[in-house]
Amino acid sequence: MSTLQSLLDQKFALDKQIEMTRRQEQAAAISQVKSIMEQYGLSASDLGLKGGKASTRKGGKVATKYLNSATGDSWSGRGLQPKWLKAALEDGRKLEEFSV
Repeated sequence: MSTLQSLLDQKFALDKQIEMTRRQEQAAAISQVKSIMEQYGLSASDLGLKGGKASTRKGGKVATKYLNSATGDSWSGRGLQPKWLKAALEDGRKLEEFSV
């Protein structure tokens, strides 16, 4: 019967071998695809692919909708209300008073 450590060592060796084989097969596949594309004069757009990687850009900055003119604090209206606005609303002020 195998010990836990010997089984973990085997698993580590297999994981390493799997990753190495995956990389080799992926490189071979990429090479084969490039060869076929060159042979037939194809581009990524011919295959319906976008050239390059997907954009990781997030949305732009959102304009300020609420402003505390006394302190200069602002809020875009997205997400949780900031503490300064909650406190003002609890004191009886209205949200419209802070509209920009």
